[in-house]
Amino acid sequence: MGTTSQLEPVWLVSKGHVLAAAVRATSRADRRRGLIGVRTVEQPLVLQPCSWIHTVGMRTAIDVAYVSHDGIVLSLSHMKTWRIGAPVRGSHFVVEAAPHSFERWNLHVGDEVEVRNVEQ
Repeated sequence: MGTTSQLEPVWLVSKGHVLAAAVRATSRADRRRGLIGVRTVEQPLVLQPCSWIHTVGMRTAIDVAYVSHDGIVLSLSHMKTWRIGAPVRGSHFVVEAAPHSFERWNLHVGDEVEVRNVEQ
């Protein structure tokens, strides 16, 4: 029996501006799979709940933001492939994005990030 992907479209918003259109992994299987096998990150991926990630089996480096329950960015990192990240205390969700995304978005530790559902 195959599993059905449950990725829902969301907006990443900070300081009143949309940073990016993203998708949120809503099933355990989708959170476990993350971006494994993806050659190019076309949309950021929100893993919720999540407090740590790895890039084992990934084909590209990624930017990673660990965000608290109240939307405060706790930690930002750039992870190369085949790495295991340390859990970030207080992290409620993680945003995985293409390399240099946070630089383009001007996103920093301490900023607030909101994940908004896309009205369909």
